[in-house]
Order: sequence, then structure tokens, then C-alpha cells
Amino acid sequence: MYKGKKVIVVLPAYNAALTLEKTYREIPFDLVDEVILCDDASSDDTSKLAKEIGIDHVIVHEKNKGYGGNQKSLYNKSLELGGDIVIMLHPDYQYTPKLIPAMVNIIGDELFHVVLGSRILGKGALDGGMPMYKYIANRLLTFTQNILVNHKLSEYHTGYRAFSREVLMGINFNQNSDDFVFDNEMLSQIIYADFPIAEVSCPTKYFEEASSINFSRSVTYGLGVLRVSFNHFLQRIGIGKFKMYNKPE
Repeated sequence: MYKGKKVIVVLPAYNAALTLEKTYREIPFDLVDEVILCDDASSDDTSKLAKEIGIDHVIVHEKNKGYGGNQKSLYNKSLELGGDIVIMLHPDYQYTPKLIPAMVNIIGDELFHVVLGSRILGKGALDGGMPMYKYIANRLLTFTQNILVNHKLSEYHTGYRAFSREVLMGINFNQNSDDFVFDNEMLSQIIYADFPIAEVSCPTKYFEEASSINFSRSVTYGLGVLRVSFNHFLQRIGIGKFKMYNKPE
């Protein structure tokens, strides 16, 4: 708990058996009340290991629902459990759990409703081994998105995020894609709903066991990001009427 607020860490997992325990052991349990893992039909022992190391709640998808579908299960479960501060942490050890206290403090002290762990603030991305083509694509997409959605973030593509309960209750994330573009749709909804967003500089690691999408999937993701950003622009100027921006019922 932090100042009476329940803190939940959610782990979207797919074939994460090699890095899961290392990630889990660094979670600061003096602050974190519960951990939820969703195994998106892994072919390894991710869910078995999750139960063995003591993760509180393990959700198993019998069929792969995609990265976005995984997050939907996690956020719905966190709301069901009464989470007030929800941190999404990838179990592939690409992002350090040691930033959780800072993210919890920012939301718990009601400074911001959302905190993003940015790889771009400072030199974390390239120093951590981000491929140059991904770095350049990240910068170009972020520049375009900032213009279209009328906001200013250092990056929209980090997988390290923390949300207040009010955010998860206030946006229609279940309406979003089940694929990787879910993350961008969620940020678009948050910005449109005018929830304030903070960023903290986050070191990152690129190594063999860490998950990463290939070049063709990256292109598909990039096109999806541009679609979301143009839709946001149309919605913002009053031309678009997209269901994802409706308040959840």
C-alpha cells in the first residue's frame, strides 16, 4: 500500500520463462500489494514458473489473444481486485523494476495520473542496445504523434507504464486492438480524456532473451500508430466519431 492506495503490478507474459523470476525478484514488495501475470498461450513453462515463484494471480489464455488482449485481461483483473495504482512491467527484464517506487510515488501523491518509463530521455535507448532503425523510427513517429495529438512526450512506445484507477475506469481500453498498437490507442485515449502524464528516464536492455518484434511487425505497428494519431486528430477537431474515445459504460 502507498498512503492507503492498493498497488498492483501486472505482467503481460509470452514465453517469458527465462527472465520471469529475475524480473519478479526485483519488484519492491514493501510497496507492491499484489502481482498479476497473464500468460498469453506460451509454449514454454511461463505459467508453471509463475505459480512456483509465488505470483499472486496467474491468468492463462488457452489461445493467444495478442499483446493488447493480454493487457485487457490484466487491467480488468486489477480493477476487479481493487487496484488504485497499476504498473505494467514486462517480465522479459528489459525494463528495471527498480523504478516502481518512483512511479508509485508520482501517482500516489496525486501529481499525475499516468507515468511512462521513457527510454528516450537521456541516452538510455542507444546505450541499452536499441537497434538504430528502431531508434530512428521511434523519434520520427513520436514527432508526428506530438503534432497530431497536440501533446508533448519524449516517446509513445515504451512498454513501462503506470496508471491510476481513475484512468483505467475512465477510458474504454476494452474497445482497443488486441495487437501491439493497443499501447498507442490507450495513450491516445488518455490524452483525449485530458489525464496528465509524467515521464521518468528509464534505462533499458536489449539482449537475446528479451522480447522484441521483428522488422515486418514493426512496420505494421508503425502504420497502426499513424492511423491512431490521424484518428485522434480528426476526433480532436470534431470531424471524427470513433468509439474508442467514448466513455466506458
